[in-house]
Amino acid sequence: MNMIRVNMHEAKTRLSELVKAVEERNETVVLCRDGREVAEIRRRVKRRAARNLTPDPRFRVEPAPGYRPAEPLTEDEWPDTLR
Repeated sequence: MNMIRVNMHEAKTRLSELVKAVEERNETVVLCRDGREVAEIRRRVKRRAARNLTPDPRFRVEPAPGYRPAEPLTEDEWPDTLR
């Protein structure tokens, strides 16, 4: 990928040509003002569509009636190796 540096005045007069270079040759155009880089024109990268992260209702978990997840385990609920 190549880079073209141009000042703002030159970019205004050559905008069509610069955009064509971005489209056809995958160039990056850096716009400068008073010798300082201030902006960049580059080919837009197509992004994949976002995946649907909505939970599938078929996999919904229903806790047993009366189940309290914050309730401490009783002595007999602990595995033997952790007693």
